[in-house]
Amino acid sequence: MQRVFDAQKIAFRLRPSTTATERLALLDNLKTVLIKYQDQIAQAIAEDFGHRSHHETKFAEILTSIENIKYYSKNLHNWMQPDKRHINPTHLPAKAWVQYQPLGVVGIITPWNYPLLLAISPLICALAAGNRAMIKMSSFTPKTGAIVKKALTEAFNEDQVAVITGGGIVSDAFSRLPFNQITFTGSTNVGRTVMAAAAENLTPVLLELGGKSPAIIHPSVSMKDAAEKLAFGKGWNAGQTCVAPDYVFVPRGKVAELAAAMRVVVAKMYPKMLNNPDYTSIVNNKQYQRVKSYLDDARDQGAQIIEINPANESFANSRKLPITLVTNVNQNMLITKNEIFGPVLMVLEYDHIEEALDYINQRPSPLALYYFDYNEQRIDFVLRNTQSGGFSANDVITHVAEEDLPFGGVGHSGMGKYHGKEGFAAMSNARSVLVKPKLWSIRFLAPPFKNPIHKFIEKVLLK
Repeated sequence: MQRVFDAQKIAFRLRPSTTATERLALLDNLKTVLIKYQDQIAQAIAEDFGHRSHHETKFAEILTSIENIKYYSKNLHNWMQPDKRHINPTHLPAKAWVQYQPLGVVGIITPWNYPLLLAISPLICALAAGNRAMIKMSSFTPKTGAIVKKALTEAFNEDQVAVITGGGIVSDAFSRLPFNQITFTGSTNVGRTVMAAAAENLTPVLLELGGKSPAIIHPSVSMKDAAEKLAFGKGWNAGQTCVAPDYVFVPRGKVAELAAAMRVVVAKMYPKMLNNPDYTSIVNNKQYQRVKSYLDDARDQGAQIIEINPANESFANSRKLPITLVTNVNQNMLITKNEIFGPVLMVLEYDHIEEALDYINQRPSPLALYYFDYNEQRIDFVLRNTQSGGFSANDVITHVAEEDLPFGGVGHSGMGKYHGKEGFAAMSNARSVLVKPKLWSIRFLAPPFKNPIHKFIEKVLLK
């Protein structure tokens, strides 16, 4: 790992600037291998999870990555142009602009839940910005790490892009390398550890951390409409998505109506779950037991557990969990304190919208917030009176796939953004440039402070 890092640093030092044509060629190489290896990647992820829908992998990870590459390729020439800036009259004559230059060697630390997408999305930003990159794959998805390493080794020289696998001391050592930037996706607790390690080298970090993303259903919205979208968000990857809705506020007295609507739409999406190739397993036993422990603790403290199991199947000896609603919760339960990260949705009730917003605002800012309502004024009210990394009205999770929107958190849910133009800027040095001609106008402002220009500034410009 140290050898690869040193090789990339040397390569960047010898060639710190690349053309748009060169960067576009790298992005095209990436697109080529993603298409070539799509079936092997989908199979590897399915094996790492125990089972995961190949269609979900191709739609959510491969297709989204390819669309991001196309978007960056289309806009890269324009983003690389100098960004002209205004000149203060006292500094004339002069020219000023911002030049976006590569940072150098960036480190990308990926999670297990979307092991391809969350490696490739930051890599696209890094390559478009002219950087070299090292990717640390999650040890929870070793088969995916192996195939991603094979594909990217085919596409790039090691001193341009390298993939590192392994866990434990490898992960710790990776975050302590003196990168020019680190992008980390994962839990808040691990994010703190990565940030502390990066601080040893004053390495800037971009953290995407997740959290408990809420949803709110306005009384005017059909429960069927809201349930269809919530079921999609909790069923997709079995809820193992950083922006999946974690809990939902419904108007008081509407819990049973939501549960009934959820039963209908879940049965339509997943008539059965146990041997259904479209329904994903929990990634490993540790994560399975964690989610189960939240349900057991909630049940023991009096919560109502509503399993939506259309075929009445037994999930014993599997890591699949049915989509489950949890009602009548209290704030002492584990499920209210921790991000669920599974096919489980807490249901809370509210009387007035301010009550729901106050509950959300008293807690760490979430990565995403979802509001179901078709009234633009009320949507704007919720938008202005809450804070989150992203916001969607009348949909869940899909805003992440909109390549022109920046993605990231705020506060405990993360810092920094990638995707879109913001991703290019985040992995660039926005270098300030000021160029003056031979005439140096500042000499008229230099001491001694007795000439007319000084008096003019004091009497006119400083008033």
